[in-house]
Amino acid sequence: MPDPRFATTTERLAPFDRARTFVTLLVLVHHSVLNFTYFGQGDSQRWLGFDLVVLFNDSFFMALMFFISGLFVWNSLAKKGWATFLRERAWRLGGPFLISIFVLMPIAYYPTFLRYHLPGTTDLGFLHFWRNIFVVGPWPSGPAWFLWVLLALDAVAAALWRVVPGAIERVGRILQGARDRPLAIFAVFVAITIAAYLPLRLGFGDASWLEPGGLPLPIQTSRILLYTTYFFAGVIVGTTNPKTGLLAENGALARRWPLWLGVAALSYAAVLALVYVHHNWVADFNTPPLVWSIGYCLAFAIFSGAMCFTIPAIHLRFAKAGWPLLDALQPSAYGIYLVHYIFIVWLQYAVFDLPLHAGAKFAIVFIGTLSLSWAVASGLRKIPAVGRMI
Repeated sequence: MPDPRFATTTERLAPFDRARTFVTLLVLVHHSVLNFTYFGQGDSQRWLGFDLVVLFNDSFFMALMFFISGLFVWNSLAKKGWATFLRERAWRLGGPFLISIFVLMPIAYYPTFLRYHLPGTTDLGFLHFWRNIFVVGPWPSGPAWFLWVLLALDAVAAALWRVVPGAIERVGRILQGARDRPLAIFAVFVAITIAAYLPLRLGFGDASWLEPGGLPLPIQTSRILLYTTYFFAGVIVGTTNPKTGLLAENGALARRWPLWLGVAALSYAAVLALVYVHHNWVADFNTPPLVWSIGYCLAFAIFSGAMCFTIPAIHLRFAKAGWPLLDALQPSAYGIYLVHYIFIVWLQYAVFDLPLHAGAKFAIVFIGTLSLSWAVASGLRKIPAVGRMI
């Protein structure tokens, strides 16, 4: 008989649904403000506060997305077996990825082409633009890069399940035994984060992207091991019973959410301080001193780890509270993620020449994107085949 401490569940767990939906909203905020930042090359209207928003999000939110995505992998493998698991993952991730790179992203990126090729300067219409993406390049994947990386990690998890049955659960048993010592778990988690991030960040920098063969399969080089680590951390945590394990609603980790939030705030302040030093006191901007690079990596890793504890802990601790927006968005969150970039770029293109403050332009882009993406995703979910996918 299975150990009840590791029992799987068929229930939907509202705290994790809300956490995933919250991160999806952060993705929309992140992409909405990018065009109005000083480090970018977008709109002439900019606000420094948006640079801080981008730095905040970019330092943790995709790693957290991989962690949350890994939480239910063990449960799915236990119930369905590796073959069915992979078949369903291919349908839910591979299908949307192909649709994104062949249809959604060309539509999304066309305004960028129009911005730099004004009427009368080219006869390249959309169909020609669409063809040139595949023939000439570059072939962008946009936010869909997350889907192919997640599918690849799911395949690795299924292979481990097939080749080394029970290995992940055995590691989970160790974690289960330490569920009342979240500080020790946090210290180990941060140490692993540093080990996964620091070497690649020092070796490749933060701007390098690995794009094999020019195909739309990019991943940020310095974060390959970071995302892999967070995904498998989620897989391991997911082996424990969600009602009695590390992520229990009344568990020690959830009760200490103010501590994780405080660590996140202090480490983000350290990130900001190091960025300020980089911009004002480093003589060679493109080649900062090694001591600065190491300090930034350490602050980044602590912040990323702290946020990975903070957001789930808050949603667990206040699971009984009202979260009306997140609960309403949750069924359509995946669809919103898939289609939002079209509305982001087209709305940024629409407001580009308007004499408005950057904040007003952001509000138009974000509210418009959320409303339109939500409406489209809700409509698509009513189509049976698409509804099973998203």
